[in-house]
Amino acid sequence: MNAADVAPEAQARFPHELMYAAAQQYYMEDATQGDIAKRLGVSRATVSRLLTEARRQGIVEIKVHRPATLEDGPLAAEVAQALDLRRVYLVPRVSGHALGPWLAPGVTRALAQVGLESGDVVLVSSGTTVYECAREGLGQYPGVTIAPAVGGQEEPQPWFQTNETTRILAERAGGVPAYLYAPALPGPELFYSLQHEPSVRRVMDLWAHAKCAVVGVGSAPLMRQMVPAFMPRDADSLRRAVGDVCMRVYDRDGAPITYPGSERLVAPKLEELRRIPHTIAVAVGAEKVLSIVAGARGGYFNQLVTDAPTAEGLVAAAHQL
Repeated sequence: MNAADVAPEAQARFPHELMYAAAQQYYMEDATQGDIAKRLGVSRATVSRLLTEARRQGIVEIKVHRPATLEDGPLAAEVAQALDLRRVYLVPRVSGHALGPWLAPGVTRALAQVGLESGDVVLVSSGTTVYECAREGLGQYPGVTIAPAVGGQEEPQPWFQTNETTRILAERAGGVPAYLYAPALPGPELFYSLQHEPSVRRVMDLWAHAKCAVVGVGSAPLMRQMVPAFMPRDADSLRRAVGDVCMRVYDRDGAPITYPGSERLVAPKLEELRRIPHTIAVAVGAEKVLSIVAGARGGYFNQLVTDAPTAEGLVAAAHQL
């Protein structure tokens, strides 16, 4: 038996010649690990460790080239032109229940183009998509303030609590969290009090100075399985709603829709969202196509991260509406 199989303490000190031989045969000759094991007189487990160690020491470098058909391709440019957006970042077809691993790389690329520096402010909305992307990590931005763009909600799921998304993203990015201790839709008396509460006012003042925002795009409120408790399902105006950004609901033309109590919503107004230099929307799925088109028309965001199938639907819908 080869010494590489019986000396575990030597596994971290494999001879360079042995690592090179395994890597060269595996990556350049397409040999199987079983074939390499026979040729080198070691076990398959040792071959696997040789390949791992070769990558760790830089003997092997693996590069994954992003196809030009994605973010820099004609489809992305076509969506951007159809929706009058500054830029569109495409990811491969999203599948499965977890959105974060698919969409986070696109959001990371978008954030990298913003040019964030210490002291800048990034807002985050509530919602499953932004929450899952934050959990994946979106790059390192030390000294950047991460702040909620919406107050908290009654629902127990963590993605309804924008402070939680803020905490996770700030932790992953090395940023500074700023928490918003206010419900998304407070009652009249509490809403008045919150305007004068220093900790709340501090965060609300950040909205006007934000350099960037990462927001989800909600589908038509009355078509969702879970509607925020503060949205009155029986409000006639919501029947015209096709989507929302930061809980600001809009119709198919992107015009804001009001409902009882919406004047007390703790979230940036449409004009504030429009003033943010870089507002990155993250949304995917056929059920979001109309919401995305209308949100872009309303000026709720100027950049978009989505997948290729959704992008194709957006181009078709933009030409029809």
